[in-house]
Amino acid sequence: MKQTATKTPGITRRAFVGTGSAATLAWLAAGPSHADGFLDKALSPRVIGKGDAPIHVAEYYSMTCGHCADFHNNTYPKVKAKLIDEGLLRFEMRPFPLDGLALRAHALVRAVPETKFFPLVKMLLAKQPVWARAEDPVGELQKMARLAGVSAEEFNAIMQNRPLLEGLVTQRQQGIDRWRVNSTPTFVVNSDSILAGNMSYEEFAEALSAYGA
Repeated sequence: MKQTATKTPGITRRAFVGTGSAATLAWLAAGPSHADGFLDKALSPRVIGKGDAPIHVAEYYSMTCGHCADFHNNTYPKVKAKLIDEGLLRFEMRPFPLDGLALRAHALVRAVPETKFFPLVKMLLAKQPVWARAEDPVGELQKMARLAGVSAEEFNAIMQNRPLLEGLVTQRQQGIDRWRVNSTPTFVVNSDSILAGNMSYEEFAEALSAYGA
């Protein structure tokens, strides 16, 4: 089985979040109804699939991980068509940023409306070399955000939203503490077992066969 993964570097909370002051999202100033519960919504689980699916897979991934991008660009479409859409699998995506740039990309995808989460993740991972390896990666990330309807003002507010950034770092740490995640992608199956590394669809489905996939 192919077990290639990106190892977790030793990065402190300060290095992740930075020392900038906290800021609220610009568009939330439109009214209390928009601002209420924003952080809870942004940090809530992102899951696709039927609620009664017998298999639950939670993927710890990093937006700057090449192996994660390869999995989502090549394997995930088959997983969705053959397992998720068929009601066998609920698939959850959990943030495990490997660096400060990844953290900010995770913040971006969490800040947009939930209906845009999976499409935006798909776009960013498909275009990962364009923005993650750019001379000005944050600037390129902002261009991608614009395609998702995020204005420059909104983007800057997301990048400075310290509670959101810290919340994502906390979720990353939970993966380390509970599941000993140390590389991406890592998949937790039914809160029971761990699969680590980028896999083909055949390898992924075979690993899940014990759970009825």
